[in-house]
Amino acid sequence: MAHAVSSERRPCAVSVLGGPTTVIDIGGLRLVCDPTFDDAGDHGYLTKTAGPAATEADLGAVDAVLISHDLHPDNLDTRGRAFALGSPLVLTGPAAAARLGSPAQGLATWDMAALDRPDGGTLEVCAVPAQHGPDDGERDQDGHVNCEVTGFVLRGSGLPTVYVSGDNASVGLVARIARRMAPIDVAVLFMGAARVPAKMRGRPLTLSAQRASAAASVLGAPVVIPAHCDGWAHFSEERGDIRQAFDDAGLAGCLRTADNGTWIDLPF
Repeated sequence: MAHAVSSERRPCAVSVLGGPTTVIDIGGLRLVCDPTFDDAGDHGYLTKTAGPAATEADLGAVDAVLISHDLHPDNLDTRGRAFALGSPLVLTGPAAAARLGSPAQGLATWDMAALDRPDGGTLEVCAVPAQHGPDDGERDQDGHVNCEVTGFVLRGSGLPTVYVSGDNASVGLVARIARRMAPIDVAVLFMGAARVPAKMRGRPLTLSAQRASAAASVLGAPVVIPAHCDGWAHFSEERGDIRQAFDDAGLAGCLRTADNGTWIDLPF
């Protein structure tokens, strides 16, 4: 039986609310990744086609918000920004933290923050690299393709290790993360092959379904949860494409999907 997201916390579970917005209950804590709570409509050069499957009020209290990047409205929209800044803690990249202000804390690549768990342990949140476009994409003055983007790895004693990719298009970076942070038990991969004609000649800015299956193979994670594949017009692939690519790669068994706003309980 599917359980809808509510203020009641799950022992260990993930729910995708639509777009990149993901709720993770782990170690007694509730984290929200890339909150986007605006209704459907135009956001400058991007168009949101569906609102979230749960509202800010549905989630109740949260312990931290993880923001892969703050410059694109499909990863942080108006209500999502207000939600994040009203939370106890925001973890993001250094440049994003400087723009957002309190309570944002900037984590450089491979830096770690420790969150106290209700059981007395800690949940480590490690910032990992992400590349928002192809390898030969134009880089800014800080060397980022498109903009600074941060992925995250969550881990702690007695807990599964969870990787949240953020807007990453590079399987090579996934391989670096796998080598450094293995074993990865759960991978939340931002897919959708996002394309914007004016950027990178319209090539994917996030993982395509095929490249996501390659990333899953590199990671060796027994559970892969797709996010960032619906709710915005510039996402060029959807869940059907993802299922086909994972089946073609012989990895259908690791793929976990559910209706937006319902929990995927993790068997750990």
